[in-house]
Amino acid sequence: MEWFTFGNMLEAIRIGQKASTPGFSRTVIRTPSGLYWTGGIWNGRIVEIRDYLFSDIWTIYEDEESLVWEEYREPMERKIVEMITNQYEEERAQRREEKKAKSTQTLWKNKDVF
Repeated sequence: MEWFTFGNMLEAIRIGQKASTPGFSRTVIRTPSGLYWTGGIWNGRIVEIRDYLFSDIWTIYEDEESLVWEEYREPMERKIVEMITNQYEEERAQRREEKKAKSTQTLWKNKDVF
């Protein structure tokens, strides 16, 4: 069994999977629309990140209830990769432009000195 801290669990959990703390005192499920509580008094509510969640260890698993969402996993993961790639490319282009503008300013500054 593999254990995760809360932050690591958020990184690792896939659509259609559940994560629970030891003894199943807290259980969440990742759906295409977010991370939701399953069972207990918060059943069906979206998970709000609170201090106490950072002190828990989690294990990730799948069961019959969570497999309903499995069909959404691949399309959503492709979309996530596409969104991250687009953000990366935008940031990269912006940094290139900033570097280009900075080198142009330096060139003009040096020209004035000579």
